Amino acid sequence: MKAYKYLINAIVILSLLLLVACSNETTKTTDENKNNSSAEKSNDKTLFIGVTNAPILLNPINTADTTSTWLVSFMFGSLLEMDGPLSFVPVLADSFETTDNQTFTIKLNEKANWTDGKPVTAEDVAFTFNLIANPKVETTDGAYIASLDGLGENGKLPEGQTELSSVKIIDEKTIEIKTKQPFDANMIKEQIGTKIQVLPKHVLKDVDPAKLSQHPFMQKPNVSNGPFQFVQYKKDQYVELAGNPDYYFGKPELEKIFVKIMPGPNLVAQLQTGGIHMNTPLIGNIAIQDYETVKGLANVRTKNEGSVAFQTMIMNNETIKDSKLRKAIAYAVDRQLIVDKLLKGYGDVIDGPYTPVSPFLNKDLKQFSYDTEKAKQLIKESGWDVNKPLRLVVPIGNKVREQSASIIEQNLQEAGLKVEVTTYDFPTVTQKAKAGDFDLLLYGLKFTLDPDVTTLYGSKGTYNYMNYDNPKSDELLEKGKNETDPDKRKVIYNELQEIWNEDMPILTLYSDHEFSAISNDVVVGEPKAIGYHYNIHQWSVGGGH
Repeated sequence: MKAYKYLINAIVILSLLLLVACSNETTKTTDENKNNSSAEKSNDKTLFIGVTNAPILLNPINTADTTSTWLVSFMFGSLLEMDGPLSFVPVLADSFETTDNQTFTIKLNEKANWTDGKPVTAEDVAFTFNLIANPKVETTDGAYIASLDGLGENGKLPEGQTELSSVKIIDEKTIEIKTKQPFDANMIKEQIGTKIQVLPKHVLKDVDPAKLSQHPFMQKPNVSNGPFQFVQYKKDQYVELAGNPDYYFGKPELEKIFVKIMPGPNLVAQLQTGGIHMNTPLIGNIAIQDYETVKGLANVRTKNEGSVAFQTMIMNNETIKDSKLRKAIAYAVDRQLIVDKLLKGYGDVIDGPYTPVSPFLNKDLKQFSYDTEKAKQLIKESGWDVNKPLRLVVPIGNKVREQSASIIEQNLQEAGLKVEVTTYDFPTVTQKAKAGDFDLLLYGLKFTLDPDVTTLYGSKGTYNYMNYDNPKSDELLEKGKNETDPDKRKVIYNELQEIWNEDMPILTLYSDHEFSAISNDVVVGEPKAIGYHYNIHQWSVGGGH
């Protein structure tokens, strides 16, 4: 990864403080202003990043929100990192090897220490795996280790058990793990190698597992092993991180990182004045209508890149039973118009769960085009009662998604279908999705780069809100998950995409790009959709105002 440099004179500091005060629309006390000013003090060793979503819990094994997951990765190294799609590089692990795709030997970096000086050991890795697997521990990482032998589908041990027999300590810096069966090594490297952050056993070994999430460490992690360490979190204002001088890949170029939390519209002003060096997509999105303004700023450069995230229209296969009608809906929706008009071209129209970033996208798949006449023909063939309204459920909060609902409604009406649109907050939409209380429902999804999407298309999948049930699809999903040869997996998932296009249980609307702006003062480093934190110790800033 890469890095930055920065200098602000007293006049700019004062103007930024006034800007922050106005944007928050609150009156701050003298003490509050004094505290907040520490996030404005800059030198050529300080980096400022703008986000719009505040973190919830800095728990490396229980980060339910994207901001927390992102922040934790500054402080706790994963075993591996990606520097490209399914291209893995060492971080905490020097090597992550297998000869049979079932038993994996992990050798830790010999120089890796915790910030209190104690070495990072195989004991720490085993301790972390066992905590995640412990039935009493609250965690979001269970699915990532569920492939380990002895665990259920939720990544948990049976009640009463606390240690995995499939995790074996070889020596202080070597650990061996065994999966239930042979898997594609890339799947294990992504799910276990890049997603699990190791916890310090010597700090947490005596904590009641049932109360781990409430432990002070999970709000203020004072012992870590990554390139940066926690300093303070001023709630809803900023998170301050300091460089770890003893980081095993070398002392970071940056002394400080401030992650500033602000309303979305403030990102543009802060980029323009130099209040931040960059935004971070997903948790610090710049509004699409502001893209051209930001691209015109003389002091920043911009980039946009594809994402693994995508927006869908889930179809309830219990109420829209005929695949002809579901395909008619796919033909009726002008998805390219959504990308061109609402995303200003910063997105891709795709069929299925794999975006252009994925090496498993079937590029030979015939895409559903916008064809109203074809839609009308299929509606007639399906025998659907056109006087019966389709209930379209739309979550609020994502403006582009909300606006796309209007285009979809109009498109479906032009094809001869009646549509009844209702909007709800996201928790209510999720409840309706689980209950099947909809005909059509807009929903955003994001999976790993590994192609296994059983949670979406599997008949018993967690996110199978469409009630899709195709035995052939289930059979191939299982076969694809268990196949160890990446080339053979590609063939399996190509066939699956053809089946899903024929059944059309869910319509992928678009995958929007990640748009970011980076100050010209940044010498090395930039946000990345894949491998954001890799080599972040080399990021630097230079220049100034």
